[in-house]
Amino acid sequence: MKLSALKGTYDAIYSLGDVCLAGIQMEHHGMRHVAGPLDWMASYNLPQVIRLLANRFAGFMDYNHLRVEGMAGEKIYLVKEMEYDILSNHDFFVHNNFPPHLAAYPEIKAKYDRRVSRFLEKAANSNKILYIRTEATFEQTIELQAVLAGLVANDFRLLIINHDPVPGIVELDWGIDKVCALQLPNDEKWNGNNHLWAQIFSHITLTEN
Repeated sequence: MKLSALKGTYDAIYSLGDVCLAGIQMEHHGMRHVAGPLDWMASYNLPQVIRLLANRFAGFMDYNHLRVEGMAGEKIYLVKEMEYDILSNHDFFVHNNFPPHLAAYPEIKAKYDRRVSRFLEKAANSNKILYIRTEATFEQTIELQAVLAGLVANDFRLLIINHDPVPGIVELDWGIDKVCALQLPNDEKWNGNNHLWAQIFSHITLTEN
């Protein structure tokens, strides 16, 4: 699918990882009207994300699945969700968590439960959804597209963005139904590609519901 075919109106746009980049760019360009469960987490292991979606998030962020791995900064713990190999680096602050006891867990779990519930509700009831995943192989994308096809009741598109040593936007002819696969420059990907993300999001709009 060409980038031009991605244009249109969507009821929701969701990031499927692998880091916060897609969520940041969605927010920067006014495309993040709802918070997704994977927006601010590190989900490098795409097969586990696919399993998470196939399981409809069953067991996700359960307390006995969490392990403190270290620090994500001076004031926040890096916590690993062991069941699906996903890292939380924006949730568990040092002032209200005392490993191994994560005292703030109930409110954090409630937040993710709300986001998961909304994510699944959108999948069941929206006319059209756009999902964005950074870093995915061709084979993984086939599996991801298939699990989304089983999860989403109506229409969806999947945007794959891989970062490689390219000079600008490169469209990949993967020939997967409903999938647009692109390469973006891997130099300064956090800030250097803002204008390219703007180009990607041009002529993409969100409904007001």
